[in-house]
Amino acid sequence: MRVSPFVRIQNLGITGMLVRFGMVQYCYNDGYKILVFKLMPAKDIFHYAVRKGLEKEGWLITNDPLRIEIGDVEMYIDLGAEQILAAERAGEKIAVEIKSFIGASNISEFHTAIGQFFNYRIALEEQEPERVLYLAVPLGIYNAFFKLQFIKIVIQRSQLKLIIYDQIQEVILEWKN
Repeated sequence: MRVSPFVRIQNLGITGMLVRFGMVQYCYNDGYKILVFKLMPAKDIFHYAVRKGLEKEGWLITNDPLRIEIGDVEMYIDLGAEQILAAERAGEKIAVEIKSFIGASNISEFHTAIGQFFNYRIALEEQEPERVLYLAVPLGIYNAFFKLQFIKIVIQRSQLKLIIYDQIQEVILEWKN
């Protein structure tokens, strides 16, 4: 998610000041001191359920969110994690994009998720090629939508890796590679 790098401040007669996002900074205009905070992307409604499920499986959450910057494009993947407990997976790193699919149209949300997934996968290949990207989806949506023939074809051709989670029990139910 990229917010326009500049915002126009218009408050209490203060106008015309341009402020760059990306760090906390103080700016002055007309004698007023203004503190600017970095904007972060909103977390998905089931973000903490997936995080908790990963932690229950022994994953160490290393980034929440995982920030990737390629050139002047800045992106935030919901979670970055490393497996630290299971010897057979020691040193394994993942990134997880979490989706709830609670909007009016599952296909529209799927299009958005696929677009984000492709962008994030390319960015990770450039910045952290050892990190494997997963799309996390709730069990109900997986059973009702992700098993449709067209969606299965898209998943297969796109080589999507999925995590199916139970948002109530806060557990990971299945990993689909």
